[in-house]
Amino acid sequence: MADQPTPEATTEKTHPGEAVSQKPSSGGVFSRRRLLGTAGATGLALGAAGGAAGYAAAPAADKAAPLTSLGADTVMFHGKHQPGITTALQARGHLVAFDLAAGAGRKEAAALLRRWSTTAQRLMAGEAAAQDDTDVARDAGPSSLTVTFGFGNSFFARTGLEKQRPVALDPLPDFSSDHLDKARSNGDLWVQIGADDALVAFHALRTLQKDAGSAARVRWQMNGFNRSPGATAQPMTARNLMGQMDGTRNPKPSESDFDRRIFVPAAGDPAWMANGSYAVVRRIRMLLDDWEKLSVKAQEDVVGRKKSTGAPLTGGAETTAMNLDKMNADGNLVVPLNAHARITRPDQNGGAAMLRRPFSFHDGFDTDGVPDAGLLFVCWQADPLRGFVPVQRKLDRGDALSTFIRHEASGLFAVPGGAAEGEYVGQRLLEG
Repeated sequence: MADQPTPEATTEKTHPGEAVSQKPSSGGVFSRRRLLGTAGATGLALGAAGGAAGYAAAPAADKAAPLTSLGADTVMFHGKHQPGITTALQARGHLVAFDLAAGAGRKEAAALLRRWSTTAQRLMAGEAAAQDDTDVARDAGPSSLTVTFGFGNSFFARTGLEKQRPVALDPLPDFSSDHLDKARSNGDLWVQIGADDALVAFHALRTLQKDAGSAARVRWQMNGFNRSPGATAQPMTARNLMGQMDGTRNPKPSESDFDRRIFVPAAGDPAWMANGSYAVVRRIRMLLDDWEKLSVKAQEDVVGRKKSTGAPLTGGAETTAMNLDKMNADGNLVVPLNAHARITRPDQNGGAAMLRRPFSFHDGFDTDGVPDAGLLFVCWQADPLRGFVPVQRKLDRGDALSTFIRHEASGLFAVPGGAAEGEYVGQRLLEG
């Protein structure tokens, strides 16, 4: 929950070589999927003032209704980097880890990544799965679907590729805030799915799970969500389940050192990780009953920012630089020494930076009515030892927010660069 922003919801190109949202021309068709439309196309027709309502006649079979802008948004599968890293926040997410089946090795892993890449490419283009499509996403467009693949530390021993395991993939150190469930941590393979439509996201999850066949089994799976695009009057930083703006200082692709901090260089080591990144995944439980007992002022002191606007307590707007030395009339620091936003600032951590791209989660209530809810924290960096680890160590030493959160699961994954046309993700590792 570092004070670094998530990418804003947008339909523009988010990073060179990655994804460009595209809309079809009027009357365009995405394979088998055709949205039955907004008012006036088909379905429920409403008057301008919400008056008379009725069902319009369905369009002729030879005239496909155009997709809405949300359904038509497309992210490219092939590119310099995998999708789902600099892609704008998506409304629905699924994180899932797999372990290779007993007896499965490099050959089976290569075949699996080939199947998965083919499926991801098809679904992200709005096409049906190649075999036995379930029709769950019928009628919908791609809805900005992204599928991202990564390898865990254990994958390399399972496939006889120990010499290709990156040093940056060494296990994360223990942190004092950890209460980790090993059954919901790590894994041989990791898949991140994001979309702006819940059925599209589930369809991808189910299809990839079926694609795994006998080669791999699900180790753990988590579901998340964000605010839907268009739900606010203008794009803005997302809020987490504590009601706080979550992610005001994310590195931006427009910054000159963005690639150096987030992606492995083209001449990096090992070579198969060129243009890739490392994902740290944490399930962070928010102790909402305790948090919500605090006054708004107390919550703002914990975070170091105004709850309403995300602006620093020292004044200004959300993006105004925080004045860490400013004192109040009582001679105390306006931003407390243990405020979350103070501790996580890159200039307070030797420049350590990571691109945060989380999802919120809610998995019900326990027998006492306590919500099992919080943040599926996902952050990206060229080297976790220079990104996530130093920041988390500092948070461990005195972050005011730590009283109200609990880290319950963790994973670190090497995410190779994007697949070129005709390639599958990880091919340079598995066939190199």
